[in-house]
Amino acid sequence: MKLHKEGWIYCIVASALFAIFIAGIDAALGNYPVIFFLLLLPAGFLWFWVFWFFRIPSRVKTTGDNLVISPCDGKVVVIEETTETEYFKDKRIQVSIFMSPLNVHVNCYPINGVVQYVKYHKGKFLVAWHPKSSTENERSTIVVRNSKTEILIRQIAGAVARRIITYSHVNDKVDQNGELGFIKFGSRVDLFFPIGTKIDVKIGDIVQNGVSTIATI
Repeated sequence: MKLHKEGWIYCIVASALFAIFIAGIDAALGNYPVIFFLLLLPAGFLWFWVFWFFRIPSRVKTTGDNLVISPCDGKVVVIEETTETEYFKDKRIQVSIFMSPLNVHVNCYPINGVVQYVKYHKGKFLVAWHPKSSTENERSTIVVRNSKTEILIRQIAGAVARRIITYSHVNDKVDQNGELGFIKFGSRVDLFFPIGTKIDVKIGDIVQNGVSTIATI
């Protein structure tokens, strides 16, 4: 396991604040060890959580030209036929994955292909599972095409997440499980598939970035 590059500044700041906090409560409460440790425990948990949030675990990745691999860790919360209004402007199958603050938050490409479209949208910060979050929240849309399919990936900020990082550029040639971006502190990722695509997950399934198969194409 290693630390994601987007997390270094947060981890440095968290460590500095934790050190200052320890020095302060030691000076004030050094003679009261019970109170000292009662205050130290939650502060230590928060410090550890910052490092934990930006972790990149070592995993054996799933690959396959006929497979769509999960772009993120989380829980499948939506599988439905809907109208995609930004790029395709027609009926698509939407699969949405909710990422809690405890999940790994790296986002990766679900297929090999070429990036056709990238657009960032400012927006609201509704809770990530809200039905309107896909169209009203801060979000970034990426479309990848290959000889088998064309898939839209949408990174969506939630009530806590306030920073979407997207590394994609139009005409980039991308690899399945290659890093697409990062969403900081809780969020959601939507996938839009052509009608008729075989979806291999169901609502409530827990999926892992780079490991779980979302669909077969």
